[in-house]
Amino acid sequence: MTATSQPTVALVAIARPTFDVPLAQAVADAALAQIERAGLHVVGSRNTLIMDAESAARVQHELRTTHHDLLILLQASFADSGMAVALAEAAAEAQVPVLLWAVPDERAGGRLRLNSLCGINLAGHALMLRGIAYDYLLMQADDPAALAKIETLARAGRALRALHGATLGVVGEHPAGFDTCAYDADDLAQLFGVQVRPVALADTLAQAAATGDAERERFVTRVAQLAPNVAELDQTAVRGAAGVYHALRTLADDARLSGVAVRCWPEFFTKLGCAACGAMSVLNEEQCPASCEADVNGTVTSLLLQALAGAPAFITDLVSIEAESDSAVLWHCGLAPASMADPEAEILGTIHSNRKLPLLFEFPLKPGRVTVARLHRTRQAPVGSPRFDAEAQGRRDSQRKSSAAYQLVIGGGEMVRAPKSFTGTSGVLRFDRPATAVFDTIMRMGLEHHVSIVYGDYRAELRHVARLVGLPVVELT
Repeated sequence: MTATSQPTVALVAIARPTFDVPLAQAVADAALAQIERAGLHVVGSRNTLIMDAESAARVQHELRTTHHDLLILLQASFADSGMAVALAEAAAEAQVPVLLWAVPDERAGGRLRLNSLCGINLAGHALMLRGIAYDYLLMQADDPAALAKIETLARAGRALRALHGATLGVVGEHPAGFDTCAYDADDLAQLFGVQVRPVALADTLAQAAATGDAERERFVTRVAQLAPNVAELDQTAVRGAAGVYHALRTLADDARLSGVAVRCWPEFFTKLGCAACGAMSVLNEEQCPASCEADVNGTVTSLLLQALAGAPAFITDLVSIEAESDSAVLWHCGLAPASMADPEAEILGTIHSNRKLPLLFEFPLKPGRVTVARLHRTRQAPVGSPRFDAEAQGRRDSQRKSSAAYQLVIGGGEMVRAPKSFTGTSGVLRFDRPATAVFDTIMRMGLEHHVSIVYGDYRAELRHVARLVGLPVVELT
């Protein structure tokens, strides 16, 4: 299933026979009908009421073998927390988020017919004791606002599942003095289930150098269709970049990597006589996130954004803040995916601005809404953060150690149509807060120099991701 298709949700309707069963059934029917009208695929008990442990166990078994991105525990009427806990534990094992859904009772002076609210209250406490993250709804089963939250949570769940079990390759080590690109493999495994595979830079350079003529020609022909001026560049260097692409693509395919972080300088210039940027741009377009300077946490962020959007993301620097126009410039040498190019501007092949070698791509970024994010590694959790409070309660010890040292930076804004600000790939961005205020946050919090961007607004999904894995959020906008 692609990230642009609709997510799959598991709907389990819980009830107790001592409450108003016909009304509970009507609630379950209405919830299912609304979710299916939205085009989401629904598994689980759907609108069949689950009212005993045996039925819950059967559904639990089915869910363990059925793909889904979100578990909705619909409290069609009150029930104790036993069934909810059993189902939520199975979801937690599969890294699937849990949504507790209660419907309001009518205050008509008669019998409390459902007591649904009390049911999710009971379940929420039980899940808290077990360290299982959850969200909740208190809305009628046909309320459109409920559907909006379900869709957002399901997209967040799908993105987390994409990260869980993903393997990223890191080619070489980050350059000296680039502490922003340091990473801890154990932390990433505990936080997201992401595995990091170190790859010797010398091996990648050797494979790039050994690339055959046919593979090089295919790459050159391909990029010439993107940037017709490629033929005007140093062809030895362009063919060197073709070797870099072949080496990285082969590595990703053979090792089943979801993305790569590459020590892109100085060795690709000094050993191969070419830039790695153009090759990494093509990988980004192919939705194999490729980050420069061996920035693993940046690659994780790009993979997360890509999983949410179903479209390429890429890593970039913030290089300019202008108070007069209230704008910022996001820039990098030339590794942005070509689909991010402004359709009214041409894509050019070019040389690295400092090393004077190809192959890079040069274009302004297209106008449109963008989401900005970064997995931020800090010294310790700020006092009062959600993860700090969880530590005080002694929950989820194995994950707590790592997430206490991380935050998720979230921002957004509008990329505006503008001429190229600098050579390479760049875009003029108007954040949702004043640009100077955004930069003040970046500097005072000591954030990394790389951020990842994707087109579209996925801030709500990112906030859900952060809460589900216990990450404090830094809001840029």
